[in-house]
Amino acid sequence: MSDPAALARTFVRSVAAKDRDALTSVLDGEIDFRGLTPSFEWRARTPDEVAEIVFGSWFEPHDHVQEVLDVGTKTIADRHHVRYVFRVESQGELYLVEQQGYFDAPDGRITRMSVMCSGFRPWEEPPSD
Repeated sequence: MSDPAALARTFVRSVAAKDRDALTSVLDGEIDFRGLTPSFEWRARTPDEVAEIVFGSWFEPHDHVQEVLDVGTKTIADRHHVRYVFRVESQGELYLVEQQGYFDAPDGRITRMSVMCSGFRPWEEPPSD
């Protein structure tokens, strides 16, 4: 996949769907991955390690992405940016989660990625018009 925006959207869809195969398919076999959540820093060097972080810690089995509320991508010189917002249900409660990251994809796969997460923030219904 040579289009970085399409690659980013595939990454976001795979996280939202908890699709391990789709997620690992967009990652280079020797990825340099970093993640920052409100209370921890994460590192991974293989696609499987990234999947374990994303689906084993960030979005655990009891967490369900109900909706992708927003996705944005842009390119900054030779680096790419992705931002996404999810509505997540976890153990009967609703949350808003925003993540954004920068990545390199010189050959159609993500070789380096740094992601920062807002954490699970309490969902508040938007005001009605």
